[in-house]
Amino acid sequence: MVGSAAESVAKAVPRALWLDQMPPMGRRSGLGSDVEVDIAIVGGGFSGLWTAYYLSLIDPSLRIQVIERHFCGYGASGRNGGWAVGELAGSFDTYAKRSSPSEAMRQARAVFDSVDEIGRVVRREDIECAYAKGGWIRAARNTPQARRQAEEVEHELARGFTEDEIRLLEPDEARQHMGATRVASGIFFSACAAVDPARLVRGLADVVERAGVKIAEGTTVTSIDDKRVVTTSGTVKADVVIRATEGYTRDIEGARRDLLPVYSLMVATEPLPESVFDEIGLGGRPTFSDDRFMVIYGQRTEDNRLAFGGRGVPYLFGSKISSSAELHLPSHELLRSTLVDLFPQLGDTEITHRWGGVLGIPRDWVPGLRFDRGTGQGVLGGYVGEGVAASNLAGRTMAELIVGSETDRTSLPWVGVQSRRWEPEPFRWIGVRSSRRILAAADTREDETDREANVAFKVSRLLRGA
Repeated sequence: MVGSAAESVAKAVPRALWLDQMPPMGRRSGLGSDVEVDIAIVGGGFSGLWTAYYLSLIDPSLRIQVIERHFCGYGASGRNGGWAVGELAGSFDTYAKRSSPSEAMRQARAVFDSVDEIGRVVRREDIECAYAKGGWIRAARNTPQARRQAEEVEHELARGFTEDEIRLLEPDEARQHMGATRVASGIFFSACAAVDPARLVRGLADVVERAGVKIAEGTTVTSIDDKRVVTTSGTVKADVVIRATEGYTRDIEGARRDLLPVYSLMVATEPLPESVFDEIGLGGRPTFSDDRFMVIYGQRTEDNRLAFGGRGVPYLFGSKISSSAELHLPSHELLRSTLVDLFPQLGDTEITHRWGGVLGIPRDWVPGLRFDRGTGQGVLGGYVGEGVAASNLAGRTMAELIVGSETDRTSLPWVGVQSRRWEPEPFRWIGVRSSRRILAAADTREDETDREANVAFKVSRLLRGA
């Protein structure tokens, strides 16, 4: 039976669980001809749609055009792990250096609030997306991970965060939240909600369309220049042009090295009986992970599946994006075996879906947004896989910058961030592949020896800008 369950990975539906569960719906019309608007937004994912949403609230008279190559939610917004986490990939210290510790704290709390803001919006707009703010449980599963957790929580509390926001869990309490194997400690982080990301992004698209925003799907943008977006089916002239293309930025003329497209893959189990959750925990639908260097992430879905992912497929030379890489079977098999290592009770559980996609990584791993009033051009993104909540704050802030409002958000440290470009090939391929090997080897060493991999720890901090 175990063999049959393992073989189910190859037979699983090769499509994101979230998208596969959506009811059939027709694609919106393409652009079709030249148009002139007030604001053009390139990208129909969370960043672009949140920007459009808040603009439509601030000034309903604005003529707004969203342009999407496939359909809203095709990319990371519709395929991610469904974590609306109040965290930015750029470290607290990085943003503090750009401003001050108090400003970095103000920004951290603004990201916390974005998790709640998504909840407020889905209730107000009646978007059914399985939103559940159950927090995030991170398990330490060896001594080095437990030591790092204790140091991290002590450090965060010293900064001024509260135990209601982040706290260290003793082994027994950690296992109550997440009954994984070898749990040595845990961290509970309250600012996180599980969502069905496809239903959220599709619902948001419907809301902005009802508000008068025009959405063109099936429309490929080839270039963005001064107040013009050139597509394969017409040109959009606009006073303001916002680029919200995340991992697909490499397809925009002149922007190939702005963000690195890196793959993350996922699997989903069949619906599980309550008796399984009696053993493995996850009551209240917290998102879950452990503290290995090679990131893993999971959530208990509304229909009692486990949706589980990790960074599997290595970066492809030349920032290539390949549909075959999204369905890399060995990586999906590794995800299943990792999930069973966490929860051996799942050994006989079938995998029903497997999928993947790209996320966008800036050169310094620091997400941000910027808007130039003189040129009318704006950019937001680079979330390094933590964009569900961050994109809400970014889109809300971008809308305020566009209309010239001065709010608590428009002066946050991540406003104005502009990372340098990635190195040309083969240097970025060598660098990214090398760091990945170091981190993967470090996880193996720490599990096998229960001793800290100091070089990998320094590399991981360097990647996060710490």
